[in-house]
Amino acid sequence: MTDFIYEKDADGIVTITMDMQGQSANTMNDRFVPGMNDVIAKLKAEDGLKGVVFASAKKTFFAGGDLHLILGLTAEDPLFEYLEANKAPYRELEKLPVPVVSAINGAALGGGYELCLASNYRVVVNSPKAVVGLPEVTLGLLPGAGGVVRLTKLLGLEKALPYLLEGKQARPDAALKAGMVDEIVETEADLIPAAKAWIKANPDSHTQPWDEKSFRYPGGDTTAPKNRQIIQASSAMLYQKTRGLLPAPEKILDIAVNSMRMGFESALRVESRGLAALIPTPECKAAISTFFFGMQAVKSGKVRPEGPAWKAGSSAILGAGMMGSGIAWAHASSGLPSHLKDMEMEKAEKGKAYSAGLADKLIKRGRMDDAKKDALLGLITPTTDDSSFAGTDLIVEAVFEDIELKEKVIGATFGMLSDDGIYGSNTSTLPISVLADFCPDPTRFIGLHFFSPVDKMKVVEIIMGEKTSEETLRKAYDYVQQIGYMPIVVNDSRGFFTSRVFGTFMDEGLQLLTDGMNPVAIERAAWAAGMPVGPLAVFDEVSLILAQKARKTHEVLDERLGEKSGFGAHNTATREVTDKMIELGRGGRHYGGGFYEYSADGSKTLWPELAQFARGNPQVSQQHAVDRILYRQAIETLRCLDEGVLRTEVEANLGGIFAIGFPAHTGGAIQFIKGIGIDAFAARATELADRYGERFAVSATALDKLRDDKAQAA
Repeated sequence: MTDFIYEKDADGIVTITMDMQGQSANTMNDRFVPGMNDVIAKLKAEDGLKGVVFASAKKTFFAGGDLHLILGLTAEDPLFEYLEANKAPYRELEKLPVPVVSAINGAALGGGYELCLASNYRVVVNSPKAVVGLPEVTLGLLPGAGGVVRLTKLLGLEKALPYLLEGKQARPDAALKAGMVDEIVETEADLIPAAKAWIKANPDSHTQPWDEKSFRYPGGDTTAPKNRQIIQASSAMLYQKTRGLLPAPEKILDIAVNSMRMGFESALRVESRGLAALIPTPECKAAISTFFFGMQAVKSGKVRPEGPAWKAGSSAILGAGMMGSGIAWAHASSGLPSHLKDMEMEKAEKGKAYSAGLADKLIKRGRMDDAKKDALLGLITPTTDDSSFAGTDLIVEAVFEDIELKEKVIGATFGMLSDDGIYGSNTSTLPISVLADFCPDPTRFIGLHFFSPVDKMKVVEIIMGEKTSEETLRKAYDYVQQIGYMPIVVNDSRGFFTSRVFGTFMDEGLQLLTDGMNPVAIERAAWAAGMPVGPLAVFDEVSLILAQKARKTHEVLDERLGEKSGFGAHNTATREVTDKMIELGRGGRHYGGGFYEYSADGSKTLWPELAQFARGNPQVSQQHAVDRILYRQAIETLRCLDEGVLRTEVEANLGGIFAIGFPAHTGGAIQFIKGIGIDAFAARATELADRYGERFAVSATALDKLRDDKAQAA
C-alpha cells in the first residue's frame, strides 16, 4: 500500500491520489515529504507528461499539518529546516513544465489548501463540506507551506487578510467568487474529468502568475494608497482585538505585507522563519491542545458516558424569567418543542416574546425569515398548568436560586416526566444532591447550569449528584449536544466549578480595590490579562444584591445541613465591599448603579466614591494585578480538579474559557499552568501567597498530579 497512488492515462496526464495509510485524513505526517519527493522525481522522469491532477481517496481532500507532530516540536528542534523541507515539494510542483490541477472533493484546509495554491488550477465539488481556507491562525500558527505568500499574491492584500488573520473558511460558491478556486462541478465523479479537460484545453498554463515577469499584485503593492491605509488600520485593529496576547496574527500581518516587498523565494523563507518562531510558543501549544484536541474530544464523545444515543422529543421549562426564556430559545432553535411554564400566563407569554425578539434581530441581519420565525415560535407553548406537559422527556427547572422555592417546584412537577425522562435543575451553586432529596427518583435528577445570556453562551455545566445515574448523565450529555451546546461535566459541590472560579475572579478585583489600586487600573489589568470584562463591570452586571443573596442562601444551607461548607471562604473582599455597597444603595446596574454610574445614553463611568474601600496604597503594579487575576482563577480550577469536582483537564480548560471567560490565549486554566511550567507556576503562587494571603496557596499533591499527567502524555 502507498500514501500516493500514481496513475498515468493514455493522454499523458498523471493522477496522484493521496491516501495516507492508517489515517482518516491526509496530513503532512512524517511520510509526507519523502512520499511527495518520490512523486515529483517520478513526474520529472516521466516521458510524454502532459499534466498532473491531485485527488484524494479520503472524505476530505487534505487536512494539512500533523498537529500531534507539531505539538511535540520544541525550540531545540531544527524547525526552520523541517518547515523548508515540508514546503519544498510545493515549489517543485510549480516548476513542472506541465499544468497541475487540484481536484478538491472535500475540506482542503491549511497545508491542504496550500497544495491547491501551488497548483495552476483548482476544481471543487459543489458540497458544503468542500471548504477551503487557511485556519492556522486559530491554532496559534501561520500557513507555513507558502500560504501567506501565495494567497497574498493570488487575491491581493485586502482580500487575503481576512482569510489569513481570521482563519475564515469558504464554501465552493464563496471560494469561487473570492478567486480561491477556479471551477465548481456538481459531483465528485466530475472532478477528475473536469481537471483533465482543463489541462487539455490549457497545455501551456503551467507558469504561476507570480513567476511571470509581468506579475502585478491585485489591488496594487504596498505603495498603493488603499493598501497603505489597510496596513495602518490593520495593525491598530489587530492590537485592539488581540491586546497583544496572540503572536500569530501579528506575525501573519507582518509577513503578508513584507512578502510584497521582496522576491518570492525570500518571502517563502521569511514565512518559514515566522512559523518556526510560533511553534514553540505557549500560545500555540495552548491553542492546539485545547481548541483542536480538546474540542475534538468533547465533540467526538470521548468524555461522554458509554451507551446508546438519546434524543429528547419534548420538554418543559419551569420559570419564564431571563434564564427560562433563554433556554426556551435554545430548545426551539434546535427543533425541540417546549412548554414554558410560569405561575401567570402573562409571564409565560412574555417569556415566549423573548424568543420573538431574538428572531426579529436575526431577520434584520438576514439570518432568518418570517417563516422560520413562525416555525420556531410554534415550538414554544406558554402554560400555567403542569398537566399540559405530562409525559414529557425532559424538564428543566429554572426558577429563582431559592432552595425553598426549588424544593416546592421540583416536588410538584417531577411526576410529569415520562418513565425514562430526566429532570434538570438550572442552579448555579446549590448542591444537586440536596435538591435531589425533593424528588421521588434522584437517579433521574441532574444539574443543568446554563449561562446568561443563554442565546450567546453556548455551554452547559452538567452536575452529577450523589445519586444521579450514569444513564441520566448520558442522556443529559446528549441533550446538551442536541441543542447545539457544549457539555462540561462536573461532580457535585458547593458552587460546582464555574461559580467557584468566577467568584474568585470577581473577589480578586475587590481585593485589589481594598489594597488601594485605582479602579480604572483594576479594569485595565483584567483587560491586559485577557479577560472579556473587568471584575467591577462584571459585578455590576451580575448584581451585587444577587451575589449577596447567593452567599446568604449558602449560610442558610449550612445551618440546614449542620455543616460549614467553606464555599467562598477566601472571598473576604466580596463580603466586605458588597455589603457596604448595598447599604449605600448601590446594588448593581439593574438597581441603578453599583461600581459604575450609568447614563441614559448607555455610557458608564466608575463611581468616584470607590476610594473609601482602600486600606492603604501599596502600589500594586499592573503585572502583579494581572498575575493575581489569573493565578487566583487557575488555583481554584486546580483545586476543583484535585477535589474531583472536575473530571478531566479538557473540561477544565474549555469550561473556563467558554463559561467564565478565562483568557482564550492561555488554552484554559490548567493549560495556563502547564504553559508557564508547573514548577515556575508553583514558585510564583508561593510568592503571591507570601505577599497577599493563603488564597494563593497551591496544593503540592495537586501539582504532582499534573506532573504525572504531563509525564504520561509525553
